[in-house]
Amino acid sequence: MTTVQPSISVVIPLHNEADGLELLLEQLLGVLRPMKEPFELVLIDDGSTDGTAEHLQKLARDTPELVAVLLRRNYGQTPAMAAGFDVSRGHVIVTMDGDLQNDPDDIPRIINRLREGYDLVSGWRHQRRDRALSRKLPSRLANRLIGNVTGVRLHDYGCSLKAYRRELVEDMNLYGELHRFLPALASIEGARIDEIKVNHRARQFGRSKYGIDRTFRVLMDLLTVWFLQRFLTQPMHVFGFAGLLAITTSLLMSFYLLVVKIMGENIGSRPLLLLSVVLGLAGVQMFCLGLLGELLMRTYHESQNRSIYRVRQVVRGDCPGGDEDHGEDV
Repeated sequence: MTTVQPSISVVIPLHNEADGLELLLEQLLGVLRPMKEPFELVLIDDGSTDGTAEHLQKLARDTPELVAVLLRRNYGQTPAMAAGFDVSRGHVIVTMDGDLQNDPDDIPRIINRLREGYDLVSGWRHQRRDRALSRKLPSRLANRLIGNVTGVRLHDYGCSLKAYRRELVEDMNLYGELHRFLPALASIEGARIDEIKVNHRARQFGRSKYGIDRTFRVLMDLLTVWFLQRFLTQPMHVFGFAGLLAITTSLLMSFYLLVVKIMGENIGSRPLLLLSVVLGLAGVQMFCLGLLGELLMRTYHESQNRSIYRVRQVVRGDCPGGDEDHGEDV
């Protein structure tokens, strides 16, 4: 039997969502089957302990569009999403949460917007059904911070309902909590990004898995994204500059102290002497770190045969064929 290549893949990480799994599947099928396009539902069990994996296996036997991915243990949302990306086969990839707060009815709208010429379309929960102080206010502050740091300003970075072109997903590697920074990572690849308003529903089953402990990890990943955006291919520009600045400051201080010493003053107990030594050592270390960063950057790109640029389209003017469009997406 020939397997039809899906044009749409819906990727959903799950962790302890057994109670709402059947309803989620029913709603997804009710939206996607009428679209008359081949699709697949890639549901990833991220080490659930409530029977989600077993339930998922049973549903997969009766649902030809369902692809159940069972992880060996609980890795977290980002690795689970990465596993779903790797398994999926669709030209368009849609991600969403498995807690029924994202509305499957928004999937056709977000796919249609993507096909208007965008590489990534993100959902915006403009009317969130969450508590104001514990969820909505921190989210609003985080969205503003992420937008200011990355330069990619979206109203709702935390909305899991997003649509991607496959070639964009294949260019991105996910680690840590980076799933929430996918628009910023996509901007590094030169993606065209848009945002549309989507419905958000109150939680029907279970409880939220997000806690205050994620704040620190998110901040660290935000710094990582900021560094990748600005210095991925030129780490020497940040470490080398800081190292040279520290070394120059240390030399100026040392020259001043030498002059003072020649004039007969005692400099052995002056804090400035210790500061100049520390700055000199730190400067050398920063400069060497920049050199190592350059070597690692070259190894990263060359070992994976990874280009430092991305071509969106090649337009050939010397092709025969009259007035046909000879532009080709790359």
